[in-house]
Amino acid sequence: MTRPVKWRRVSFMPEINYFMPAGVAPGRLGEVCLSVEEVEAIRLKDLEDLDQEECARRMSISRPTFHRVLENARKKLADALLNGKAIRIEGGNFEMAMRRFRCAQDGHEWQVPFEVMVGNSSLACPKCNGTYIQPLPPFGLGWRPGGRRGRRWRG
Repeated sequence: MTRPVKWRRVSFMPEINYFMPAGVAPGRLGEVCLSVEEVEAIRLKDLEDLDQEECARRMSISRPTFHRVLENARKKLADALLNGKAIRIEGGNFEMAMRRFRCAQDGHEWQVPFEVMVGNSSLACPKCNGTYIQPLPPFGLGWRPGGRRGRRWRG
């Protein structure tokens, strides 16, 4: 029996999810796919300049797992930059740090932290206590959860 996937905590969802090199004919263009948690690892380590221990803590994963995610992301970026490939950001095993919900009964919207969602299987509207709630997607136009090769988004 395989070990269950541990969800990675993500605090930032990129608005732009496709990058393409200039001057390459679309028919000759290769593509590299980065998962959302790989982008988050790059953001935390390379953009915010945090140490790996802090990055792993923020993503709610172990330091060795963070290192593997970051290493995979950097290899994919190097491949895209050096070989003139497009970069697509899509899918992954992640949950947003703050998740928005809407009550279908009264339309009330609220946010729930990642830690509460992981530990609580049933959520109810804080205004009317209704249980028919809908998660609001964290993505913008053009973004789609799921992705390729079995990657999943928890929403």
